[in-house]
Amino acid sequence: MTAVTRILPGDDASAIAEAAAAIRRGEPVAFPTETVYGLGADARDAEAVARVFALKDRPRFDPIIVHLADPADVPLYAVDADASDPRVARLAARFWPGPLTLVLRKRDVIPGIVTAGLDTVALRVPAHPVALALIRAVEAPVAAPSANPFGRVSPTRAEHVARQLAGRVRIVLDGGPCRVGVESTVVLLAGGRAALLRPGGLPAEAVEAEIGQLERIGDEAPEATSLAPGRQASHYAPGAPLALVDPWPSGPGVADRHGDAVRSDDGALSALPGALSALPGERLGLLAADDPGRDAALAAGGPFAVVEVLAPDGDPTTTAARLFDALHRLDGAGLDRIVAQPVAEVGLGRAVMDRLRRAARAG
Repeated sequence: MTAVTRILPGDDASAIAEAAAAIRRGEPVAFPTETVYGLGADARDAEAVARVFALKDRPRFDPIIVHLADPADVPLYAVDADASDPRVARLAARFWPGPLTLVLRKRDVIPGIVTAGLDTVALRVPAHPVALALIRAVEAPVAAPSANPFGRVSPTRAEHVARQLAGRVRIVLDGGPCRVGVESTVVLLAGGRAALLRPGGLPAEAVEAEIGQLERIGDEAPEATSLAPGRQASHYAPGAPLALVDPWPSGPGVADRHGDAVRSDDGALSALPGALSALPGERLGLLAADDPGRDAALAAGGPFAVVEVLAPDGDPTTTAARLFDALHRLDGAGLDRIVAQPVAEVGLGRAVMDRLRRAARAG
């Protein structure tokens, strides 16, 4: 039977109670965090988590982050050796609640479906009052991937969830637009390691300032896809094909603006002549990095049916917060193709470029 999708106010105690009761009886519920909206189930209930996988069409090899209401709960779900690691306490004190996920060796109370059969679990404490109120009301850890069909653009507003999962999820708690706008940064601290598994809403530099240099695990590593969510080569994709296109002429100016890392990625960045120009009858959309980027693209190509600017002044925090929202608007504009500009890979810019590259590979 098709469900009737309802958006309920997240600041209403009765809505929280209704959503918590649904989760306790095994029904997935969508709720806001500071990063993106999640689709939650009791992390201890394998059948309920299986419903999340089915509702999202999510492959079972992709682990799910477990959301806690209090950092003090980490020892309930991670083995003593990892839970007592002083680096865990230091990062939790500094960044929780917040957009940081720690991967630690798990206790048996977390079923294998949550962790894709691995002996590690991804834990975080979200920094959103609705999320925390819901987890407390459920009185259980909540396993929650992003509340969208697998591989598509992550939701940062309740209406994004309702549109993408209409008829699949019954309750969507509305907590307003997500403040951070990209998924959490994922750091592996299991068994004494310290590795960055996924760039996200907390700059890796901030983590390294607290605990030292992080090992980088690239997509080519055999363990990359299984250890953290969102590491598939193709992910975060809008309906129309997306290409990363640099509209600036080659030369020192481009390297100065974007850095060599942007121009030397594995093929997602295109500089083909005419890539910014619409074909006859084609509806072409532009995702511009900033106002100067928009102006350069308009001068170099078009006509563009829709133009979205991530951050007029290029501020990386604004860029990250607006990324998925802008992609949702472009996705709803009936476009045939989207061209997106790269951003500087500094701080949150790394997370933005990670998502854009994966979205481009899907096209």
